[in-house]
Amino acid sequence: MAFFGAITYYTSDVQNPVTGERQRVQLTPRQEISLGLQARQQMAGKYGGLYPSQNIQQYVDRVGERVVTNSSAKQAPYPFEFHLLRDAQTVNAFALPGGQIFITAGLLRRLNSEAQLAAVLGHEAGHVVGRHGAEHLAKQQFGRALVTAVGVAASDDRGGGQQAALIAQAVNQVVSLRYGRDDELESDRLGFRFMTEAGYNPQGIVEVMQILGAARKGEAPPEFFSSHPNPENRVEKLQALITQNFPNGIPANLVSGRDEFVRNLSGG
Repeated sequence: MAFFGAITYYTSDVQNPVTGERQRVQLTPRQEISLGLQARQQMAGKYGGLYPSQNIQQYVDRVGERVVTNSSAKQAPYPFEFHLLRDAQTVNAFALPGGQIFITAGLLRRLNSEAQLAAVLGHEAGHVVGRHGAEHLAKQQFGRALVTAVGVAASDDRGGGQQAALIAQAVNQVVSLRYGRDDELESDRLGFRFMTEAGYNPQGIVEVMQILGAARKGEAPPEFFSSHPNPENRVEKLQALITQNFPNGIPANLVSGRDEFVRNLSGG
């Protein structure tokens, strides 16, 4: 079984339509979507459920949709959904395969501009578009049985007990995913790309890292860093990316949206 698992892994080579890279994944985009949908309730439950303000949730939706629909992220075959979680103490954001993206109230309240929110959501969209979750599942070699089980769930709700058990196992793996340095740096680059294509000032993503870095020095480091490793030169890499893409300075038409952010969060 180990031999066939290895054969499956090393022959599952597909090209990512957005990044252009070749990837070893066993799940199809449709199966990723199915798995993410099945895991979203469990993930939200870990953070107290959804935030009660529909107005603020709708604002998060609008920013997320702007980032996705006005950037190359729209080339990915995923129906993105954005969820604001009730937990006001935990500072975190994360993404499930297939387009389910989450941000906690604890992180949102540390931000102070729409560009910063777009940076967080763009970074998480980068994990989805980069198929990092699917890559991790492939490396863990769940094998063809998992792929078949998720495929059944994506097309037929009547899957048997064995399929349900495999899917539950996969959901638990997805919920506890921890990305490595390369995944995080790629998501930084993709988040930068998506937010600037959508018209946001890329300084927002640098500011997010600085805000989180300052919070990290407190007594309770943000949970964001348990699932988003923070290389010491991460801010420097982002600053270099800005200089490389905008050698004559950041264009004036790329907005920060500080007033819009404050206005939409007031009263929530």
